[in-house]
Amino acid sequence: MPKLKAGTILPTPAEGAAIIAAAKSDLDAVPFTDAQWVQVKPPLCRGRPLGSGAKMQIALRPDTDVQEKFKASGDSWQTRINDVLSDHA
Repeated sequence: MPKLKAGTILPTPAEGAAIIAAAKSDLDAVPFTDAQWVQVKPPLCRGRPLGSGAKMQIALRPDTDVQEKFKASGDSWQTRINDVLSDHA
């Protein structure tokens, strides 16, 4: 059990039972059954989706003028660099 702050008052077993009984009688707070817990789905993963596995991450350091030219031509500049390299290969 974690350390409690000084002055924390814990309910007696009788008070705890009364609290649990009151919580169970609340129609808006009915606990899940075991069957309902089986149907619970985990939350969706947050963040960026996983890659396709068809690409490899590398550190590429092009000249500043090359990078600025691709960036100046709009979004997806990294994809266009990849296309140029694919055509050359």
